[in-house]
Order: sequence, then C-alpha cells, then structure tokens
Amino acid sequence: MKVRVLAVGQRMPDWVEQGVSEYRKRLPREFALEIVEIAPGPRGKNADVARAVAQEGQRLRERLRESEHCVALEVGGQPWSTERLAREADAWRHRKGDVALLVGGPDGLDPRLSAQADQRWSLSPLTLPHPLVRLLLCEQLYRAWTLLIGHPYHR
Repeated sequence: MKVRVLAVGQRMPDWVEQGVSEYRKRLPREFALEIVEIAPGPRGKNADVARAVAQEGQRLRERLRESEHCVALEVGGQPWSTERLAREADAWRHRKGDVALLVGGPDGLDPRLSAQADQRWSLSPLTLPHPLVRLLLCEQLYRAWTLLIGHPYHR
C-alpha cells in the first residue's frame, strides 16, 4: 500500500523536510509514504478566496487516482485517536489499494472535494500551520504503523 499525502503548499522549511524524510525512511515499503505538493491558489489583499479554494480543489482532483481511498483532513472531520488511526490504516491496508490524504490550503478544502471523500478526519480542533500538519501527519502514520506491528515506539 502507498499512502500519498496531497498537500496544498510548496517550499516547506528545512525542519519540515528533514522530519518528513525521517519518518518516510522509517516506514517499510508496504506502507510507503509519498508527499505530493500542490500549488496554492492566488492569495492577496483583493484575492477571491472562494476561487483560490476552488482552484486548489481542482489541482487536488487532478492528482487523485480513481483507485485511491480518499481521506480529507479537515477541522470538521472525525477526530481519531492514535489507536483508531492504526485501525483505519489496517483497514486501508486490507482493502488492497492506495490511500490519498488530502490537506487543503490556508482556507481549507474545496467543499465539493470534501463531499466526495471516502472519509473525513480531523487531526485536531486547533488551527495548525501547514508545515506542522505535514510533520504531525507523518509522525502519526509512523506511530500507527508501529502499533500495527507491535513495535515499542508507541509506549
């Protein structure tokens, strides 16, 4: 199974790249993690935010594969404990397909894309900066994997 994180935003700080790289190296081939960066829509003083979100949604849609199980990350999604994430990851693994985790831009995901997702997951009710979301997501995926294989990392 491959887990693809489709994330709006480019040019992450070095500390994010290093952290993401570390967790990607720790994960086995059967739980491969890929980060796909999506260009954000135009923002500025007089920008049309709805249009920017729609453009981001279209770019995300273009990168989604039909065979992927799609999980939208959003504040209004279902909160999962680490143990629940491990159970979800196990279910993803047993469905014999890849998974796409969608991370929207500064104004969230296109509502149409969110409505089409197979699942909606909330990392936290807190507003988190996008670089931190990437790193947190990668760490939690690694932690879920270690739970599945009985590795002591989670303790």
